[in-house]
Amino acid sequence: MQMIKLSVIALAVAAASTQMAVASQQSESNGFIEDSSLNAHARTLYFNRDFRDSRRTSAAQSYREEAGLGLKAIYESGFTQGTVGFGVDAFGLQGIKLESGGGTNGTGLFPTDGRSGKSQDNYSQAGGAVKARISSTTLKYGDQFIDLPVLSTDDSRLLPETTTGFLVTSNEIENLEVHAGHFTALTAMDQTYHDSSNGGDLKSLDLVGARYNFTENLSAAYYYSDADLKDNKASKKHYINGNYTLPLADTQSLNFDFNMYQTKSDERSKSADRNNAFSLAAAYTFDAHTFTAAYQNMSGDTGYNYGYDGGGAIYLANSVQLIDFNQKDEKSYQVRYDLNMDTLGVPGLSFMTRYVRGSDIDVVNSTTGNYDTQSGKHWERNVEAKYVLQDGAAKDLSFRLRQATYRAESAVGDDIDEIRLIVEYPLSIL
Repeated sequence: MQMIKLSVIALAVAAASTQMAVASQQSESNGFIEDSSLNAHARTLYFNRDFRDSRRTSAAQSYREEAGLGLKAIYESGFTQGTVGFGVDAFGLQGIKLESGGGTNGTGLFPTDGRSGKSQDNYSQAGGAVKARISSTTLKYGDQFIDLPVLSTDDSRLLPETTTGFLVTSNEIENLEVHAGHFTALTAMDQTYHDSSNGGDLKSLDLVGARYNFTENLSAAYYYSDADLKDNKASKKHYINGNYTLPLADTQSLNFDFNMYQTKSDERSKSADRNNAFSLAAAYTFDAHTFTAAYQNMSGDTGYNYGYDGGGAIYLANSVQLIDFNQKDEKSYQVRYDLNMDTLGVPGLSFMTRYVRGSDIDVVNSTTGNYDTQSGKHWERNVEAKYVLQDGAAKDLSFRLRQATYRAESAVGDDIDEIRLIVEYPLSIL
């Protein structure tokens, strides 16, 4: 109810502030059909994860390998003309298994058959949302893809997570974007039934926040969420971001990106667990090259907790391919190099490599309550190459190879090697 009231207030403010804008988004509407779009997207993903750690027991699955095809179609209507515009959005998702040998499933690409324990041959999901717009403020209710620091649907497998609820997005003031929302379900990437992510951990989540662009090169954001979870648990989260780019020359710049979360998790009859997480990244770009260095720090009673608010809700520098470096009291460092071959005569080709090392990790034994270690260490190395076709009948078809190597002390985790081969083709139909 609190977030519903906030949304009503947001709409009222939008109506009152229409005069602040020279031309509102709604006044420029061409119509329901005229501004509509239909986009299709195909993704083929080969996923190979090898748990190379000999500490794993013989009963544990040590190797996972699967391949699949993910098809996605998204329709977004325009808004009807008038003071208040109305529209609809809809999507259809289809996942098809291409390869999954006996005992190699569990990659998160497909649902698991309850009887055989094998990956299902295919799965699908459809959803939609209705929307209304007044001035430059939009209210959308239904199934959605969200990308905000305190609620972000993951899209790292075949098909994305989806969330259900309403979201208000307001752009009444120039350079300021405001969000307020209330969500009641989160559907996993490898499931089709409603509220399937993390075993239905999320009961409801309210959020509010904004981003303001002070200049073309300087922006700041603040977001807050209040989540009601199952088993009488709750979580409140604050997020702050600052981003600044310093131009140095025509082809040179220096970027600083600061992210911080403060989380408080409650459970009845227990004291609250608190966590502070922050990261600072500095990136120097000249011509085709970008060099990045980042530092990330965890402090408090636990590591940084997310997942109930979407698998993408971790806007921290050292959240990389395999590991997020977000354990209790962990400190981590990253060095990264990117090469964009556009300026070197090979448009569409890019490379990336990075190394992240974490230390000072506190690992508590869940059975005894004692520390297994208070100085745990681990590291991850990523290498990635991507090529996007620039013209021809298959324009925008992309090929992407991602490789990860992870090594950890016994109390911290299991050694992993991983390869992902991703082929994607986006198509604009309308």
